[in-house]
Amino acid sequence: MTEHQPYTVVAREDGFDVRYYPDYVLAQVKTSGEFNSAASGAFMPLVNYISGRNKGGTKYAMTAPVLHAPNPKATEHIISFVLPEGTDIKDLALPVDAVVTLKHVKGHYAAATTFRGLANYEKFNSLGSELKAAVESAGLKPSGDPYYARFDPPWKPGFLRHNEALIALTGYSKDKENK
Repeated sequence: MTEHQPYTVVAREDGFDVRYYPDYVLAQVKTSGEFNSAASGAFMPLVNYISGRNKGGTKYAMTAPVLHAPNPKATEHIISFVLPEGTDIKDLALPVDAVVTLKHVKGHYAAATTFRGLANYEKFNSLGSELKAAVESAGLKPSGDPYYARFDPPWKPGFLRHNEALIALTGYSKDKENK
């Protein structure tokens, strides 16, 4: 069973949940091209890294989701594997492949909406735009652009796949959790 990135749902709004994500670490690849091919091209360097192709020969468990952050103004994409809970960036084996980078992400709030089915650019882009509008309509402030989460392997039938559109929030605090 694949470990999932931990979070806590702190509020339910019209059309999305507000979640708190504690600190986590990402292994990332920045790539360019069309949405699906960019994700596919970044996948193998990330798999190689967690499979032990790193300076320590250390293996890391595969976790879900795989995050995909497209730059809407360019054809750049950042594809990320969330490393297992409790991973400290200071203890990670350094990548051998120069395209793989490591990033510590501080705990933060994010708005999220889920959907089933195939995850193509049109679907993600539409849901990301709807999510951003719903967040703003709820009086919350998005931070940056929407990003996407894929939870299932490519061989899982499309209608069974779990995906999400997310956007980080700025200015959200514990005080708003109990509104």
